[in-house]
Amino acid sequence: MTFGDLTFAQIALVAVTALCAQVIGGIAGYGTGLLMPLVLVPIIGAYAVVPVIGLSAIITNATRVATFRSSLDVRKALLVSATALPMTAVGAWAYSLLSGRGAAILIGAMLIVLVPVRRVFAHLRMHLSDRGLVASGAVYGVLTGGTSGAGVILISMLMGAGLSGTQVIATDAAISFLLGFVKSGTFMATGALPPHLWLIALLIGVMAAPGTMIAKWLTRKFSTQVHDTLLEGAIIAGGMVLLIRNITA
Repeated sequence: MTFGDLTFAQIALVAVTALCAQVIGGIAGYGTGLLMPLVLVPIIGAYAVVPVIGLSAIITNATRVATFRSSLDVRKALLVSATALPMTAVGAWAYSLLSGRGAAILIGAMLIVLVPVRRVFAHLRMHLSDRGLVASGAVYGVLTGGTSGAGVILISMLMGAGLSGTQVIATDAAISFLLGFVKSGTFMATGALPPHLWLIALLIGVMAAPGTMIAKWLTRKFSTQVHDTLLEGAIIAGGMVLLIRNITA
């Protein structure tokens, strides 16, 4: 699918949703991979969603690293990446074996499950040692390679390791930037990310620059509590729609 196959309304919808998702992601560290499937699935199909978001994440996270670079914890980023990088390839390869319907069901289930998972992790206030970060990085790698929106788990991991505020945003972005290359490379090798989808990923990624700058401004003025509640409601609703539509099909 190229931009020529999309209507102006669809292009505008993707761009506006991407901008909103980038703002939310810049504030909370997650959101892009959870919100975008709600718009992308009806437009490009469920199977293409994870590869497209994975490719767009390279641009998105490069922008966030540059914006919040003074808060980056390089050591923790490397600890997580050491095991997450190879396992991301495994997760992406497994995803490439799914059918379109199977991909939609997987995405819908993950959208619903990841909301309570984030809340449980935040409530437990878990403390992760260096070994814990390395071990959890492997699990996270598999999940982020094969799903969209697993970033909420990485956020919880980094907070559990003692990071807070913009430290979490910057370190999460650095890890996700590296994983994006592995994820996209695996999808390209397996044929799950053909060139005609790159422009859609680029459109989403381009929104990162204005979205992240808006988020940086808002982090000084805006509480994330209300936004979290609204985001979680939209995520669960979208996940349920995907599940019901494809299970009953």
